[in-house]
Amino acid sequence: MVIKVFLATSSGSTAIKKKQQDVVGFLEALKVDYTELDIACNEENRMWMRQNVPTEMKPSNGIPLPPQIFNDDSYCGDYDTFFNAKEDNTVFAFLGLPPPPGSKEAQQMHIVENGTHTEGADGSADDPTGLSGPVSRGCQVSYRCGSQRLEDTASTGGEERRGEERRGGEERRGEERRGERGEERREERRGEERGEERREERRGGEERRGEERRGEEERRGEERRERGEERRRGEERRGEAQSTETHTKNMMYNHFIGAGGHYAAPRAAIRKERKGEERRGEERRGEERRGEERRGEERRGNHDPVE
Repeated sequence: MVIKVFLATSSGSTAIKKKQQDVVGFLEALKVDYTELDIACNEENRMWMRQNVPTEMKPSNGIPLPPQIFNDDSYCGDYDTFFNAKEDNTVFAFLGLPPPPGSKEAQQMHIVENGTHTEGADGSADDPTGLSGPVSRGCQVSYRCGSQRLEDTASTGGEERRGEERRGGEERRGEERRGERGEERREERRGEERGEERREERRGGEERRGEERRGEEERRGEERRERGEERRRGEERRGEAQSTETHTKNMMYNHFIGAGGHYAAPRAAIRKERKGEERRGEERRGEERRGEERRGEERRGNHDPVE
């Protein structure tokens, strides 16, 4: 049989950590072999614990909190039931283990099983007076009646004392549970406040990044508008330059070549002169060709044989 104690090693609750330390420390003091199973770092341990805790032992939200104690696959209880067993000296019965010989729990079990008094070797009840030898029947009856009354009185006083102790222990445990629940609620509130602060930080960061993105987009838009304005101004300047150049060309054409220009007549005379020179050149070239032809015929005539 293996005692399993399911713990959360990285729990943020101070109450849960205190309960876990209490259980583990008491088991070590009793020299009980046990195995710690972490549910914070092992999802398989967490699911096994939640599935094997009885429904009636689960809290209202259905999620049992550590520590939870098992004997192999048998459920023993949570911290509250363990604490009650510790107060009543019944921890070994709670764990499903036999108590060690000589322990208070072993003595209580022996009294419960065999009665208040044990019998001697001769089969008679032990004499609580320490007297030995024969006594009269009346004395025996008187002693037994008085002893019974004393036992009844002691039993009643013991029961009252145990009842008061149980009530005091229950009140103390109730106060501790209330304090633990208050601590858990405070931890939950602090966790919620931390979560809200983180959400606020995230929202602030997102707003800041959004503003930065919008500023960057506006800056890029301004740069694009400036570049577009520069392009328009450049096109306007080029258009103006082209207009000026075209106007200048038109003026020069009209001045030198166009009808009514200052140099219109001289240029016409130049063209006429060029045509005359071209005609005279053609005539010279024609004369030269004809002269060459005559000289060639003469040379051929001089070389003809005489008949």
